[in-house]
Parts: sequence; C-alpha cells; structure tokens
Amino acid sequence: MSSVPLHPAIVHLPLALALLVPLLAAGVAVMVHRGNLPRLAWAAVLGLQLLLVGTGFAAMQTGEHDEEQVESIVSHDVIHGHEEAAEGFVYTAAALSALFVLGLVLPRPAWRSGAMGLAAVGSLAVAALAVNVGHSGGELVYVHGAAQAHIHPPASAVSAHPDTDDGR
Repeated sequence: MSSVPLHPAIVHLPLALALLVPLLAAGVAVMVHRGNLPRLAWAAVLGLQLLLVGTGFAAMQTGEHDEEQVESIVSHDVIHGHEEAAEGFVYTAAALSALFVLGLVLPRPAWRSGAMGLAAVGSLAVAALAVNVGHSGGELVYVHGAAQAHIHPPASAVSAHPDTDDGR
C-alpha cells in the first residue's frame, strides 16, 4: 500500500475548475445572450460546475481521511481552519450550481440570461474561496510541515551490508 496520500492529487482539480469556470461562464453567457451560441452550450459550463462540486466533495473526503495522520505534525486548529475554508468553498459552489441550472432551464430568454450572468459573477466568489483554500493548504504543507506525516524512512536506508569494500 502506498504511503502517498490521495488528497493532494485530488485537490488540484476543483481548484483549477474554480478558476476556469468564471472565464467560461462569462464567455458562454455573453455568447448565448447575443445568440452566437445555442442555450445548450450552457450545459457544458453547468457540467464543469458540477464536476467542480463533485471533485470538491471528493477532496474533502480524502482530507478527512488524512487528517488524523497529519495531526501528529500540525496543530488541530491549523487543520481545522483549512477544513472550514474547504467546506465554505465546496458548499458555496454547490449552492451556486442552482443558478447554473436555472440558466439552462428557465423558460424566458431574459431570465436565463440573468441567471447565467449571476452564475458567472457568483463563480468569481467561488474562485476567491478556492484561492483561499489553496493558500491554506499550501501553508499546511510548506509552513507547518504536513507532508512530514507521510514520510517514512525507506527500508533501504539501513544497508544490509554496511562498510562494504568496493576496492577503492
């Protein structure tokens, strides 16, 4: 079994999506509003938003899994601050998903455009929350040494044949 934690591998996807979604949401919303794209193009943006939420929840679960081991290195308060920031990010993104859905399903074009615009603006707030979570996660690793909880001396570090003479 690998001692490499799964959390760091997963967290990068929701963070990247949180930065990408506002750009795509704004662009697609404008193009749909102008009639340059069909409203179903918004479904792709909705799909990315839902992927952001799903991978965000997966990142929270893997973080919970790693928490006990990391608490041997980093104080509970520091970890709890990161956990709270992550929950705020993911739950806000999940709630915002309702606006993304409305942008696709509302019956009137003006209402859909309004929902798309609000979703795009809201996604900027989610991006800011993502940056905060990423920053606090980076501090856990690089300032507080959280990665040390997953580093074990390799078995090969203790040589079976110390002081072997190689003829030099």
